[in-house]
Amino acid sequence: LPLFGIMVAGYAAGRFGLLPQGASAALSRFTFMAAMPALVFVSLSRVPIAEFFDWPFLGALGGGMAITYAFSAAVARFAFPGSLTALGLHGLTAMFSSTAYIGLPLLLIVYGEAATVPGIIGAVITGVVFYPVAIVLAEIDTGGGNAVRAPLIGVLKNPVLLATAAGLAASAAGIPIPAPVTTFCELLGGAFIPCALFSAGLFIVGATVEGDAKEIGWLVFVKLALHPLITWWLAYHVFELEGILPAIAVIQAALPSGVPVFVLAQQYGTYVARS
Repeated sequence: LPLFGIMVAGYAAGRFGLLPQGASAALSRFTFMAAMPALVFVSLSRVPIAEFFDWPFLGALGGGMAITYAFSAAVARFAFPGSLTALGLHGLTAMFSSTAYIGLPLLLIVYGEAATVPGIIGAVITGVVFYPVAIVLAEIDTGGGNAVRAPLIGVLKNPVLLATAAGLAASAAGIPIPAPVTTFCELLGGAFIPCALFSAGLFIVGATVEGDAKEIGWLVFVKLALHPLITWWLAYHVFELEGILPAIAVIQAALPSGVPVFVLAQQYGTYVARS
């Protein structure tokens, strides 16, 4: 209720003209360029590398995401044809769970501290592995005649990916982050959730699903039904995870699409309404 309440507040601000037209795009850019990288860096710097690489759990959770991404993008190629950027964002919308901002608090409430590491893994893997895939496809699509160098430069300059690499490197090297830097990142990163949700609410004022209802309906089915079903099969019958891990994997797969997909769509000016 509080999370979606922020989105409703953003909608109300736009609906009643409290913020000017274009505020959503500006707020979304701040989220993508500043708040999200700060949050990613400080979070990943605290994740022990050894605990992160739980291969059976990664196989079940990541495998479910990969299969869902590939399947949904393949279906979209024929059923909902569009640009390479749109196809990449279609796949991302279908499998990118809100593992950090809905999933992690939910898991900690249900399972306690035992869910901390697998919860963080779920929050990290979406941004580290699958977010870059959509970015690469978008950069290839917008790279003009240079289809090799442009996407590489675009990825290397992406602030979220730079923050991801820096956070993992700091964790692997055991480098202590100075308290002022940590506080700076926590303060800036703390703006991510409210700003991302608020900007999404602002955008909804001028958005319409007219002409996109079939694709959106398909995405909702894939995200909330097919994705968790595939992950359930992998967790319980392929990798045969033990304890609370299979349930955690299924819960993370069953979460709604994460707001970062919408933020990325706004960044590239494609697939914004549908995401």
